[in-house]
Amino acid sequence: MKKIGITILKSIGFFLGWTILVSILPLSSSKEQAIWRLWAEITPLLAVAAFTLIFWLAEKKNVKLHLFDNPVKGMVLGVIAGIVWLAIPVLVMYAAKIIHVDGTNLINLFPVWVLAVFLNTIMQELLVRGYLYQMLKQKHNIIVAAIVTTILFTALHGGAFEAGIIPVLNVLTMSLLMIVVLEYSGSIIAPIIMHFLWNGIGALVLGGVSLADDYPNLFVTTFTGSDILSGGICKIEGSIIVLIVNVILIAFFIFIQRKKI
Repeated sequence: MKKIGITILKSIGFFLGWTILVSILPLSSSKEQAIWRLWAEITPLLAVAAFTLIFWLAEKKNVKLHLFDNPVKGMVLGVIAGIVWLAIPVLVMYAAKIIHVDGTNLINLFPVWVLAVFLNTIMQELLVRGYLYQMLKQKHNIIVAAIVTTILFTALHGGAFEAGIIPVLNVLTMSLLMIVVLEYSGSIIAPIIMHFLWNGIGALVLGGVSLADDYPNLFVTTFTGSDILSGGICKIEGSIIVLIVNVILIAFFIFIQRKKI
C-alpha cells in the first residue's frame, strides 16, 4: 500500500505541478495569431520538460525515459505508421463521398502553425508517455502504466465526452496505439511523429481533427453522411472508421512485438 501511495502522490504531483506552472507562465503579447499560438504551445512544453527533469533527478535517474533511444527506427516507423494511420480513414471517407474539399484558405505564417502543432504534440507525449508512463511501468507494470496514462490522455481530450461514445473510444484507442508503438520502437520518437502527422495533416491541412479553436486549416472541407461514419461534429476523430483502424493497428503492433520477443 505504501508503494501505491507514493506512486499516486508522484503522479498527482507531476501533473498538478505542470498544470500550476503552465497557468502562471506569461502568454505572448503578439497581435500575430500564429506567433501567439506558438508561444502558447512553447510554455506548456517548457513546463513538462522542467518537471520531467526535476522528477527524473529526484528518482536519481533510475527511471529510463527512452526519449532519444533508437532515433532512426523511431523516425522511420513514426512516419510510415503515421501516414498509414491517417491515410486509411481519410481515403475510405473520401471514396465513400463523406469528405468534400470545397476550396482552400490562405494561411499567414503557415510554417509557424506547423511548428506550433509539432511542439503541442511533443508536450502531450512527454506529459503522458514520458516520465509518468515509464515511472508507472517501472514501479508497477505496463498494464498500470497504460491504464493511468490513457485515463489522463482521455481527460486532456475531455471534449470527446460531449460528442458521444465513438469519439471517446477513438481517444482511448489512440492512446493505446501510441503505447504499443512506444513499446515496439523503444522510443517516444515514433509516437511523437505519428501524433504530429495526425494533428498536422488532419487539422492544419484537412480541418478534420480538433485542435485549439484558433488553428486554421488549409483546405475547406465538409463532412456529410451519417454521424457514425462522418464523425459528426468531431469529423475524422468521431468516425467509427478511425476506431476500426486504431484497433487493427493496435493488434498488428502487439503481434509483431510478440514475434520479436
